[in-house]
Amino acid sequence: MVTECLSTGSPSPASVWAAPFRVALIQDERSLDSPAWNALADRAPFRQHEWLAAWWSHLRGPRDELFLLAVYDADDQLVGLAPWYLACERWLGRVVRFLGSGRVCSEYLSVLAAPGMAPQVVGRLAEWLTEEGGGHWDLLDFDGVAQDDWLLGQLADELSVAGHSIYRRVRGRTWRLHLPRSWDDLLGRLSKSRRGKIRAQERRFLDTGRATVKSVTDDTTLRQGLEVLHRLHQARRESLGDDGCFTVPRFERFLEDAAGRLLQAGQLRLLWLEVESQPAAVEFDLLGGDTLYYYQTGMNPDLAEISPGWLLQIASLKTAIADGLAYFDFLRGDEEYKSTWGAEPRPLVQIRIAARRPLARMRQRLWIAALQGKTRWQNRCGKKDS
Repeated sequence: MVTECLSTGSPSPASVWAAPFRVALIQDERSLDSPAWNALADRAPFRQHEWLAAWWSHLRGPRDELFLLAVYDADDQLVGLAPWYLACERWLGRVVRFLGSGRVCSEYLSVLAAPGMAPQVVGRLAEWLTEEGGGHWDLLDFDGVAQDDWLLGQLADELSVAGHSIYRRVRGRTWRLHLPRSWDDLLGRLSKSRRGKIRAQERRFLDTGRATVKSVTDDTTLRQGLEVLHRLHQARRESLGDDGCFTVPRFERFLEDAAGRLLQAGQLRLLWLEVESQPAAVEFDLLGGDTLYYYQTGMNPDLAEISPGWLLQIASLKTAIADGLAYFDFLRGDEEYKSTWGAEPRPLVQIRIAARRPLARMRQRLWIAALQGKTRWQNRCGKKDS
């Protein structure tokens, strides 16, 4: 869907409410301390300083510039933050994206606002992007964000009213499981045959001690866990004909850095399953509030016949319920196992906002035309092959 609106010349209600608020462009992350940042993130790990600062340290491009927009109230208190960076691209111009974008697949990235301050923060950001900061950017490209994110949706609407060109499209789904109070309650939601298979796996491996679950608790076990993750993730991906994430050295350095930061914050859960003392499966999870985020996994393909990944998932879900968590978020991707646990899909979208200058709007139209042409070509090829 493409939306292009001309400015009415009248400020929106949110912009009026935001009048006393000040926006500062911060290009040195050390100018914004992590406690102030994290206070706005509401324990969502992908939005926190630990994750995003590690991403910026290891995965930014050589020409990328930090583009943090901090919103302060009349008392000079930080009440909002847009954790962005600026990339200069030949065909698109100056593109603003979220820190954490790209291959890392950070989920639920968003503009941050203090409780009760969302309308004012959005209104002031829209005003700054149109007026004081209007010459700094050509395109805002927010890819893979939650469709029901009110802040981003409202920001797009505000900028549309101001005359910028807005484009939205669906871009996949995440899957979230609402956890019951007990493991038996979760099993009771499943089919009889699946419940029986899970019980059999528990009796055969977990109850007998043939399989044990190890977890990271300190720097020593963190190094061990990361080594297991690297080895089993690569083994599994290579068995499927894929390169795997750890073929990119910068990604490995990023994940090691982020893991250390999140361990100190008490938000890392790195587990691995050993079957008869041999590492069989591993998972890298993030904790935030009442939710566990199931981020990355690995499995020993030589043990595929005993389904070690599924076995660790059973242990992981049992632990999450025992810890009193409310949600188990499987994140992005439509793998079948997610729905079989009862997880529900949550749509993701891409929001592209082109500045109201003629050149930026023309680039947006050309990009959309190329995308639509590619889609038509793929549809034609699909019909021929069917």
